[in-house]
Amino acid sequence: MTYCLITKVQEGLVGLSDMMITSGREYLTGSKLLIPTVNGNQKFFIMSSGLRSVRDKAVTYFQEIIDSEGAGFNKLYKVVNALGEQIRKVAKEDKDYLKEGGLDFDIHTLIAGQLEDDKEHTLYLLYPEGNWVEVGPNSPYYSIGNTGYGKPILDRTLQYSTPMTLALKVAFLAFDATRLSSNDVNYPVDIVLYRKGSSKVVTHRYTYNDLYTYSDKWKELIAKAIVDMPDEWINTVFSKLEI
Repeated sequence: MTYCLITKVQEGLVGLSDMMITSGREYLTGSKLLIPTVNGNQKFFIMSSGLRSVRDKAVTYFQEIIDSEGAGFNKLYKVVNALGEQIRKVAKEDKDYLKEGGLDFDIHTLIAGQLEDDKEHTLYLLYPEGNWVEVGPNSPYYSIGNTGYGKPILDRTLQYSTPMTLALKVAFLAFDATRLSSNDVNYPVDIVLYRKGSSKVVTHRYTYNDLYTYSDKWKELIAKAIVDMPDEWINTVFSKLEI
């Protein structure tokens, strides 16, 4: 399984992806983040979930398109369309064979950035069928893979006006909740940032040793918050117990 998250806030884009790859009973590591170069610039990035073989094949085809037709990609939606076409191509080639082997063609992709003719930074979710949706200010993030455990903190905290620094903190806590509740999401994690209107994407990789103290601190804060939460409503029902 996978955990990939990209947040679109007013200041820019914040992304996080784990690096665990499940292969049968083996757990391997590999980056789920791709930062292509278009017209000499690295101004968008891609994260994906699903079968690694499908992802790698689609990305290989896509990279050939970028290398030969990169000059025509002046808006990010054109990149999304190009990758969607390659995913459809791979589906035609492999989907039936995968089905025979009991596997689903389940690649989901997040694409985010800002090319020269985009008015602002944008975030897209690309489905296995090759169609896509754009993520807007009213729901300022999208996650793929094992998404359920981190969703509550994202929904309760993130807004379009959230600073990028806070968005990254929330992204880490959402990942941490997923890691603790699932055995198929884990460190290392790739962090990617893009500030609106800037010239490039920046990345950094963290290991468990880099961040475990923050996970422990969050655990302490949650425990304290639960104890400190008002409990008058609890007293109402407990008052009915016989002494």
